[in-house]
Amino acid sequence: MHWPKAARAQDTVCVSCHTALTYALVREPLGRFLKESGSAPARQRLLADVRKRVQLSPQLPPYYPDKALASRGTEAVLNALILADEDANQGHLSAATQAAFDAMWATQLTSGPDAGSWPWIQFNNEPWEAPDSGYYGATLAALAVASAPDAYRTRPSIQQGLGRLHDYLTRAFAQQTLLKRADLLWAAGRLPGLIEPAARDSTLRELWAMQRSDGGWSLASLMPNWKRRDGTPQDNESDGYATGFVALVLQESGVAPTDVRLRRALYWLEKHQSIWNGRWSADSPNKKRGLRDEPRHFMDDAATGFAVLALLNARPPAIDVPHSSGAAHTASQTLRSQVTRIKD
Repeated sequence: MHWPKAARAQDTVCVSCHTALTYALVREPLGRFLKESGSAPARQRLLADVRKRVQLSPQLPPYYPDKALASRGTEAVLNALILADEDANQGHLSAATQAAFDAMWATQLTSGPDAGSWPWIQFNNEPWEAPDSGYYGATLAALAVASAPDAYRTRPSIQQGLGRLHDYLTRAFAQQTLLKRADLLWAAGRLPGLIEPAARDSTLRELWAMQRSDGGWSLASLMPNWKRRDGTPQDNESDGYATGFVALVLQESGVAPTDVRLRRALYWLEKHQSIWNGRWSADSPNKKRGLRDEPRHFMDDAATGFAVLALLNARPPAIDVPHSSGAAHTASQTLRSQVTRIKD
């Protein structure tokens, strides 16, 4: 929120898929786990910024004036999801969130091959701003609806838009990478009927097939045809983004907590948190980033958010995966002891 390149009109900021969104989704449940009193100041500021942009939307220029339509669509979905997630914590749908949803449905595409999705910003950057990222955006819209309290998903006024969204997600499913199909599993875990059982089961089988021997996943394996624009090879080792996200998706999809493959994934996360800064790491799939390259943090931000969500969601809390020495580790104990390094 202090990054100069994220600054926007009226002292607001550009909400990012990689950093602000994952922070917004993870910070409240993390605070509950830590038994904190009150919400984190940075999170409160982020929520205030989103509400301000919703309120002033007609007066504010788009995130990127040269990509006005895509900017409006992307922001509308992100705003709705962040505020709906907050309202789920509070137990009621606020006026600001209702306004955010109104803007979201108003920017939904209603005709053409992508009808049912949203115009989405793309800078040829995976996994959030690539040519296929509109599918990811549509799954976030579904997640927003699923998160909203007060039985929002059943309101007659949104059924037409929700139907278009469902049709798009079904129609475009087969053309998506495994990563984008996993995005749908995330939303479908909270919005029943969003995916056909056969498609769900086949996607889960593919995700399991990509699990590495160490228990993790590599992002490159989930979108194998994507090439870095600088020509450098993709990192094929297990990384925090892919492993954290897939572990979360598996849990949201109803995989049994006793499944040893899931327990191995959670154990990988347990063992790969940095002891120096508390985060989980992942490399950019778009170019090799240098140590002084500010965007190098983006993948780590998202990896850390998904890793913590996966560990917080772990049931039962004890992850009885032995070390080579035969000792056992407990993921919840590790998270509690290390989490103060990442909470802010």
